[in-house]
Amino acid sequence: MTTPVLVAFDLDDTLAPSKGVIDPRIAEQLRALLRTVDVAIISGGNEAQFRSQVVARLGDADPAALARLHLLPTCGTRYLRHDGADFVPVYAHDLSDDEKQAALTALREEAERLGLWEADPWGEILEDRGSQITFSALGQRAPREAKHDWDPTGAKRAALRDAVAARLPGLEVRSGGSTSIDITRAGIDKAFGMTQLAAHTGIPLTDMLFYGDRLDEGGNDYPVLAIGVPSVAVDGWEDTADKLDELLRSL
Repeated sequence: MTTPVLVAFDLDDTLAPSKGVIDPRIAEQLRALLRTVDVAIISGGNEAQFRSQVVARLGDADPAALARLHLLPTCGTRYLRHDGADFVPVYAHDLSDDEKQAALTALREEAERLGLWEADPWGEILEDRGSQITFSALGQRAPREAKHDWDPTGAKRAALRDAVAARLPGLEVRSGGSTSIDITRAGIDKAFGMTQLAAHTGIPLTDMLFYGDRLDEGGNDYPVLAIGVPSVAVDGWEDTADKLDELLRSL
């Protein structure tokens, strides 16, 4: 493709280890990108994760650079921009209290029925992220190795997703990361977030470049590829960093 106007990233296992902070190498690459192009991050993670994993690690990035950084937590159900002082919401599509309760109940009951409810997790299994309800099978703070070993074929997540979706016809239920199920308003996935990003910035999808670790069909990054955003598959943040070195040389 020609030089992208905006470079977008998944977060966990693309820019950073799952639930971990970005490496100094990635931080420096993001600062370098922001001097030239817009940068977006879109993930199922919540706003607090974006702030702790990325924003807090950008150090001396100036407000002009931060104004080119677009944050889309919970798969783009929220969108934040920097106003010169802090990142503030452009929009937030929060679930109603009734929708949240129905999602939380269905996740717990179906996980227990399928034998997927962990008795001794690393942190909370269910999380209310406002615009998204997330199930993390081993808990929010589970180590990366344990998460990757839990469901290598995706069969457990698929079974739970299908069971929960049957109970929540008005909501979107999809596999998230390696141990997670995410629930949002119907029709919302990363394609929704990227389409909203294009609408708010005026940057066509074809002028964007997306990096993600789950671009395989059925992966939670695949919807971005499916709507025509040029995409680069990566295998962990180190691979992303190597590929960003190549991109930065071309900008």
